[in-house]
Amino acid sequence: MEGAARVFAGDFSDSTLSVQANDGESAAWVVTPGAAWCRLVYLAGAITEIADSGDMLRCRLADPTGAFNLVIGGKASALAEQVRAIPVPSFVTVTGRAQLYRRNDRVDLTIRSDHVMVVDRAVRDQWTLETAEATLDRLGKLHAALQGQCAEEPVLTAYRHYAHTPEQLRAVADMVDCAVRSIKPPEQVAPVSSGAEASQVCELVMAIIKNTPGPRGISVEDVIRLAGEQGLVKAEVLSAIEALIVEDECYQPQKGFVKLL
Repeated sequence: MEGAARVFAGDFSDSTLSVQANDGESAAWVVTPGAAWCRLVYLAGAITEIADSGDMLRCRLADPTGAFNLVIGGKASALAEQVRAIPVPSFVTVTGRAQLYRRNDRVDLTIRSDHVMVVDRAVRDQWTLETAEATLDRLGKLHAALQGQCAEEPVLTAYRHYAHTPEQLRAVADMVDCAVRSIKPPEQVAPVSSGAEASQVCELVMAIIKNTPGPRGISVEDVIRLAGEQGLVKAEVLSAIEALIVEDECYQPQKGFVKLL
């Protein structure tokens, strides 16, 4: 039985390679720059958008490195109804099929979901750690391929297609490092040096984000402007936003915007 691949959104979203199965009947694999061969995948993250689109239900699943686009067939199906009832945002796990389509020279990557389950942050964090371990293992094999010391054809297929450089492999390693660093320890004690002032800045920034609800949250520029009206400087605000993202208090639904998690 085929195992489900664990892959970060930051890796999957850069994929441009699809490999057909030898039998000509099974679904194709999506091969990522990190050498993950994705057909059946197991994902975890925060579901941040749910919207009907024609006969499909489309969702956005954010992990610490980016976001997956999920599709669920049959807007009246039992799974679609189940997902539609999930509060946004919520941590979930997803099992589904990776799909890559090319439309007018544009690559469209989606996960056709088969199963979605609401979980807690601990499950999401465990998935992040296990996915980081799997990604680093594949990265080690890609590094060996770069040195001419790997004979595994799946790895070499990815290596030849993406023409990896040491800088590209380092970028993948940095992505994994950021994902692991995003995990908040169960009993994290704030350093004494942080002081009450930094905490107050975070509370103020969080209140600004909370008081500006919307599908995209609030733009970072507006947070800076509104916080500035209360005497905060740009550097303080950006530092607070970064801290809130690391602590999983808020996330970026799209570039330049922040929203409470």
